[in-house]
Amino acid sequence: MIEVYTDGSCLGNPGTGGWAFLILNEGLITNHFGYQPDTTNNQMELTATIKALEYIKENDEITIFTDSSYVKNGITSWIINWKKNNWKNSQKKEVKNKDLWIKLDILNSQKKIIWKWVKAHDINEYNNKVDLLAREAAEKLIKSSFD
Repeated sequence: MIEVYTDGSCLGNPGTGGWAFLILNEGLITNHFGYQPDTTNNQMELTATIKALEYIKENDEITIFTDSSYVKNGITSWIINWKKNNWKNSQKKEVKNKDLWIKLDILNSQKKIIWKWVKAHDINEYNNKVDLLAREAAEKLIKSSFD
């Protein structure tokens, strides 16, 4: 089984954002991160998960650990009604980040995924690692814009 930890960070919301994922697969640890100007925390949370799933080529069972209730609840529960209601939320408004949700939904349907929520900034070593990587990615973008 493959374990994936994802996180997004935003310095300001909206602001400069970073995303990161860490994959544990048969004792090997892989991580990747990136950044984006003018984004939101939720967009970075979604992007981290999308990038991780795009990276994984195997068709093994995957457990995704996220500290984002938005991502976990969105993909496991809310998305069902969003799709039924033509991407409108319960207030009849357009679902925010629809493009990212569509990408994540497609990837989710192509793989065997178990979604798990973990508490942010707690004792989980790998969740803390992706939190740090995502924040450092956002800070790196800010620093590079002043160089």
